[in-house]
Amino acid sequence: MFYDKPRWQNVLDFWFGNGLEHGWPDSPRDGLWFGSNHGVDVEITDRFGDLVEAALAQELVDWEHHPFARLALVILLDQFTRNMFRGSARAFAGDHRAVTLVNEGLALGMDNKLPWVGRVFFYMPLMHAEDLSLQRKCVKCFAWLRDSAPPEVATKIANNLDFAIEHAEVIERFGRFPHRNEALCRESTPEELEYLRDAKRYGQ
Repeated sequence: MFYDKPRWQNVLDFWFGNGLEHGWPDSPRDGLWFGSNHGVDVEITDRFGDLVEAALAQELVDWEHHPFARLALVILLDQFTRNMFRGSARAFAGDHRAVTLVNEGLALGMDNKLPWVGRVFFYMPLMHAEDLSLQRKCVKCFAWLRDSAPPEVATKIANNLDFAIEHAEVIERFGRFPHRNEALCRESTPEELEYLRDAKRYGQ
């Protein structure tokens, strides 16, 4: 008898391909993960929009009890929101809940049950937080992950650590991500406007 996969598994399969099975995807997925692609945004909305809305409404609490399901929930709240609602305030609507799930998961040691690439995205809400203490926690998590990983994976995680450090530096300087100001209807300071003229685009 055949059974349908749980929907959280569908989220992970879409996002990671074979990455969770092998520790890291065999082929690059940076375009999916970090690109700005309208086609990807539409596909995520069509396939997972109902789950994102359910996650935002805190209707998927049963996913919190399993490390992999919790990871899928974090991805819905922290990644898919950014695809579905790109450029709007709703892109960040799941951030607070995602951070709560990460902190709870860390306290329970759930991250230790995930493969390398899973942990990268489990820690990602900390990188997106406009909170310096969480940013510093993120840097520590990625530094530990890099130092714990085998060499072929550690070099990839090192890139994430570099990004974590850069995100933390932005928060240390401004207390927020200036690139979010327009979407969140926040007035930029003169210093932020100067930064935005030539800064890397962090904060989506």
